[in-house]
Amino acid sequence: MTFDPFGDFATRGYLRNVAKAKDPEIVQRLLHNSFLTGIDAALDHLKARPSLSYDDVLKTHRTLFEAVFPWAGEDRHTNASHIHVKKGAIFFTHPKDIRKAIDYALEKGQDKAFMAGKPGEVMGYLAYGHPFLDGNGRSIMLIHAELARRAGIGIDWAATDKDKYLAALTEELEDPGRGKLDAYLKPFIRKGSQTSDIAGAIKAAPGLDGSEADTVAGDPTDPKVKAQYEAQEDKRKGGQNAALKDK
Repeated sequence: MTFDPFGDFATRGYLRNVAKAKDPEIVQRLLHNSFLTGIDAALDHLKARPSLSYDDVLKTHRTLFEAVFPWAGEDRHTNASHIHVKKGAIFFTHPKDIRKAIDYALEKGQDKAFMAGKPGEVMGYLAYGHPFLDGNGRSIMLIHAELARRAGIGIDWAATDKDKYLAALTEELEDPGRGKLDAYLKPFIRKGSQTSDIAGAIKAAPGLDGSEADTVAGDPTDPKVKAQYEAQEDKRKGGQNAALKDK
């Protein structure tokens, strides 16, 4: 089923792209080209910021994808607060809580000691926030890379395996704070001096092609959807609390 959060796929194409293309594969190619065009400017902006904020996350998305989506830089709370979004069995953050989730991720990521020791956990928090209807992977990768640079590390993404990385990320989303993604990424962590080409490293990252689209889980106020999401949240919070007790 086509991901159609706006309900106007027939007249405006997939996610209201500027070309009005209806084939998601065509839109993904447009996104990839736009990403390659905007990555240097987006990284330069992030590097120049004294600290990273939610507005920087929005600007990163806008810089990367404004050539494809007229809503680039708008989060789900702004343009799709009427739906809950998931991928596979994983619900992403409730639209009203996106900013809180990303702010928490940025707080942990800007703790240099935490980021250096647990880059996978920070990636999981960023991914769970899932601010946008598309382009999350690429946008979050840039934010994560800048946080890593400030913490004196980098990830050798070219050496990672897409399927194994995404499997570890899914485990991290299901059960945060347990070190699932950190364990996977550990062999690929490099000292900052070894990762001077940040843009090149990001371009080599797996899982950025958007091959598995989001789905609409339903209205956030629907009792069934609300119950499923709350059950997931309880599990996540239980895992985080248990992980803290183990440390």
